[in-house]
Amino acid sequence: MRSSSGAGRGKTRDSAAGRFSGGTSGRKGREREPGAPGSRGGLAPAAGRAGDPAVRPRASATPGVIPGRPRIRQHFDATSSTSALSLRKQYYNLCKEKTQKINPFVLHILREVDGQIKKGLENGITLNIAGNNRLVPVEKVTGEDFWILYRILKKNSYFIGLDLRYNTLKDVGAYYAAKLLQKQVNITYLNLMFNDIGPDGGELIAKSLHKNTTLKYLRMTGNKIENKGGMFFASMLQINSTLEKLDLGDCDLGMQCVIAFATVLTENQAIKGINLNRPILYGEQEESTVHMGHTLKENHCLLELHMCKHDMTNSGFKQLCDALYLNSTLRYLDVSCNRITRDGMEFLANVLKSNTTLEVIDLSFNRIENQGADYLSETLASHNRTLRALSVVSNNIEGEGLVALSQAMRTNTSLENIYIWGNKFDKATCVAYADLIQTGRLKPDNTDVEPFVVDGCVELAEVSNGLKKHYYWTPSYGQVNDHISNAGFALVPVGQHL
Repeated sequence: MRSSSGAGRGKTRDSAAGRFSGGTSGRKGREREPGAPGSRGGLAPAAGRAGDPAVRPRASATPGVIPGRPRIRQHFDATSSTSALSLRKQYYNLCKEKTQKINPFVLHILREVDGQIKKGLENGITLNIAGNNRLVPVEKVTGEDFWILYRILKKNSYFIGLDLRYNTLKDVGAYYAAKLLQKQVNITYLNLMFNDIGPDGGELIAKSLHKNTTLKYLRMTGNKIENKGGMFFASMLQINSTLEKLDLGDCDLGMQCVIAFATVLTENQAIKGINLNRPILYGEQEESTVHMGHTLKENHCLLELHMCKHDMTNSGFKQLCDALYLNSTLRYLDVSCNRITRDGMEFLANVLKSNTTLEVIDLSFNRIENQGADYLSETLASHNRTLRALSVVSNNIEGEGLVALSQAMRTNTSLENIYIWGNKFDKATCVAYADLIQTGRLKPDNTDVEPFVVDGCVELAEVSNGLKKHYYWTPSYGQVNDHISNAGFALVPVGQHL
């Protein structure tokens, strides 16, 4: 259920983030900072509603404000004194001052962070206000809520990361996220996945990175910035030389945008990981793989490439494989959820005979079948000794192909992780993988199956291990960055957070 922002009274005007409705809070004479909601050129969050229990009358004297002094002077005195207040108290006071509804979930999170700071953990804090937290009541953070948070975060230098996934920031929140990236010089990680940010919000964030030199990992997954917003990010990569990982998966990028990224990456020497999953592509010529193949030939810094759901066939996959003969840096290749079949595995098997850098390959949800598994098994058994993790989940492989892969693991001691769930297990398959686990050749944490015995017969059950199990969601309990469930990111650590 998405929370909607209240509408302030006033006139509608065009701002830097597109067309937004501006308004006043109904209190005359209040001083507002440039760009704040309700001021000229700013975006307007909802004013407090009459009778709302979370909005209380303004106190006669704001903490840190000395009566009798000029208004501007009082503002600086108030700012200098807030550093001594807890984050929770700062948030509470700002909500009262700006007549903004208090978000109880934000209060709860800030109380926890205050506890961390008291324990001496003020260096290197990642503020996690994820809207999909199932352990506490969550009121999703809106753009108006983030306006208040922005005023707090820009003055606190001990925050190095901000996780706001699965909220409803929209373009208003993107405006303040962009301002934060301009003013807060310590943030290295920003997660804005699935926040209803559109093309205008994407443009604001991309432009804020033209001068930013500290952000290392930006995650925009699931925000429909479309081709327009994506083009601004591609242009940004021509200027920014410090961003190391960019996730634009499920952002409805178009073919023009994918080609632009492929072109820019031939020159950009900073990006080490990029996710271009599920673009909106038309046509059957697979131009995206042709251009990304050219990028792999020219780029010598990229370590991680995700091209899931590109509608890639064997001919497109061949373009990537041909480029891998000339690439000596790529370590993680994700081509899951495409239309690659056994013929594509012949191309990959030939590449792996000479390639010495690829460590993780995700082929999940394709259709390589027994013949494709045989091509890979032969190469892994006789030639390749650098691949460490392979996922062939849901590839219509039967017992013959699965047993061949298990036999390859016996001779290839470099292959540590293999994921096979979703294929067609027979008795020989169950016995083969049970034997690998029981003899210690395959560690239970490094596969997604677990053997058990029923009536004297060995069967395999699924366990929640994989290359990127927590890509879209996080567990309620346990570690979010657990290497068992996210082996791909653990083996090729590009970016500090998921």
